[in-house]
Amino acid sequence: MGLFSFFTKEIAIDLGTANTIIIYNDKVVLDEPSIVAIERNTGRIIAVGKKAMMMHGKTHENIKTIRPLRDGVIADFQSAEFMIREMIKMIWSKKPLFPPALKMVICIPSGITEVEERAVRDSAEQAGAKDVKLIHEPMAAAIGIGIDVMEPTGNMIIDIGGGTSEIAVIALGGIVNNKSIRIAGDDFNSDIEEYMRKQHNINIGERTSERIKIEVGAAMTEIDNPPEEYAVHGRDMLTGIPKEIKVNYSEIAHCLDKSISKIEAAVLHALEMTPPELSADIFRTGIYLAGGGSMLRGLDKRIHLKTKLPVHVAEDPLRAVARGTGIALKNFDRFTFLIK
Repeated sequence: MGLFSFFTKEIAIDLGTANTIIIYNDKVVLDEPSIVAIERNTGRIIAVGKKAMMMHGKTHENIKTIRPLRDGVIADFQSAEFMIREMIKMIWSKKPLFPPALKMVICIPSGITEVEERAVRDSAEQAGAKDVKLIHEPMAAAIGIGIDVMEPTGNMIIDIGGGTSEIAVIALGGIVNNKSIRIAGDDFNSDIEEYMRKQHNINIGERTSERIKIEVGAAMTEIDNPPEEYAVHGRDMLTGIPKEIKVNYSEIAHCLDKSISKIEAAVLHALEMTPPELSADIFRTGIYLAGGGSMLRGLDKRIHLKTKLPVHVAEDPLRAVARGTGIALKNFDRFTFLIK
């Protein structure tokens, strides 16, 4: 057994719609966009992660970029398998003599179907995993934030990722109730693209809308420490000539309002479905925000105004889920009934 365990590598993967994070030996060894670039004629992988992201929206007809995950689940099985395999290769500094037996813990959205769950498991096995365990994202986020999930205390987690927003109430090491909605970072990007077309007659791509969201994205039209205006470059829809316009945070807050309202409605619905004893706990502990979407300026304040509950944003929210997955992998025996 000792020799076998020497060849076994344990890795935790946060397989996200926007980014994939891999943890090995308690350290983040890889944090790359979840995207691959493929040559159409031969099907050969040209690039994965950041390199493929730089090609996104700039390819010619023989190269296509694919984001294998949509709405938190695998949409393109073969590309997902390629992506996981290539990313695992990236984490070894030198190529091992024998490919190691991999033990993986992968986090999945809580609203995932059995078929979608099977796709994640199969992709990981095809990429070389001998043992695959799955953990739900809100549970991983709670562990990553530092909450003791085994306690008989209710905690509410909102994890806003790229494809899904997960809202869950956790107590005694299990999810008491959860609401998984497919409105998240990608939808914010689409809203920004549409707003730019309608209001400013300018066509922009996915990468530009992501940049706008990071630079001047906000959830409220009035926030403390507002960011400066941001210069956007795109194609004028009337003349077809490239042009520049300036946008401010209140415009972006206005265009994201509808999507954020849907997340708020899901939070209120989850609170309605919570047993009264756990509601009393949540009144004291408040709501915890994790995931890249929680970094949107003023979102915590907006949810606080809607629910009248204290709202805490996780430290390094982008990696909270990955951290929790890594802790679950390390304490495999303690969290056995969390991991499927």
